[in-house]
Amino acid sequence: MLSVLSFGGGVNSTALLCGLLERHERPDAILFADTGGEKPETYQHVKDMESWLFSRGFAQTKGLCITTVKYDTGPNESLEAESLANKTLPSLAFGFKGCSVKWKRQPMDRWIKKWWCAQAAWDNHIPVYRLIGIDAGEAHRGKIPDDKRFRYKFPLIEWDWGREECIEAIERAGAPMPAKSACWYCPASRKAEVLKLAAEHPELHERAVAMERNAQENLGTVKGLGRHWSWENLVKADRAQLRLFSEAPEEACMCYDGD
Repeated sequence: MLSVLSFGGGVNSTALLCGLLERHERPDAILFADTGGEKPETYQHVKDMESWLFSRGFAQTKGLCITTVKYDTGPNESLEAESLANKTLPSLAFGFKGCSVKWKRQPMDRWIKKWWCAQAAWDNHIPVYRLIGIDAGEAHRGKIPDDKRFRYKFPLIEWDWGREECIEAIERAGAPMPAKSACWYCPASRKAEVLKLAAEHPELHERAVAMERNAQENLGTVKGLGRHWSWENLVKADRAQLRLFSEAPEEACMCYDGD
């Protein structure tokens, strides 16, 4: 059996890897699909996990534990670059879910097919088991149908591991604890996450604003990366609100609900 673990750099995929090693099960390959727009914390976590795996003898050469794949290595080597070139936004801003398929699933599929052939598995009709980190709390998402090439397995669901169990597994293994994994310009970001990005990585927020402005003529009814609201206006409003609060008495009213 050949197995490939999809490593997104978040809690679920990290816990999945820890759980497999805890059971003395070792995937044949670990793939990290880089959209070119992962958060700095995610890139650091991939490096930290690479070192952690190496220290546990996963590979004899450091740097060979996790394989990074990309959709494009040319002019549009990132989803951000492609969006800017086409004067648009990631498809999720328009209600479609093509981002993950194009920038994560497709590059992993290509790598696996090439690797599969090198293993002579193709000729022998040996399927590849794809190990996906969807936890028990989202079991409804673990329904990717098998085909003649791939068999999809969701070990976290099989183990009945929810979010809490995943965090406990990472702590138990002594592995680095990841931050939330997502592109820094992801349209699925919550308002609190956008405000956090603007505060902690203002340069990335400005690049997100540049994406919104660049796509303005093609947005139609879409307001920005938030679909029904723009990141630029959200942060401007938040900063204006803070200026008002700074001029107000210390005992401000308590009607603000956080969103």
